[in-house]
Amino acid sequence: MGKKSKYKTSVKKKTLNPEFNEEFIYEVPHDQLAKKTLEISVWDYDLGMSNDFIGGVELGINAKGERLKHWFECLKYKGKKVEYWHTLTQQGAPSSD
Repeated sequence: MGKKSKYKTSVKKKTLNPEFNEEFIYEVPHDQLAKKTLEISVWDYDLGMSNDFIGGVELGINAKGERLKHWFECLKYKGKKVEYWHTLTQQGAPSSD
């Protein structure tokens, strides 16, 4: 599984406080999971204009602090749902070349 996979939530219209409560499942063999990175990005959708990057979170072996702890919990508890709240950062923001 070397290729990237991408999922998108539904668009939440006319709200400044969207709640998604959506779940995505990636089928990755447990022995390969430690080598993977999960990148989550949040965007503001604008009809007829370019979308605005709000922030993102990366989980994986190169993460730090709570994000790294979350990743280790996912590896430790195979097949279990491990939920954490993470603050969005500008990490993963598109470059403005």
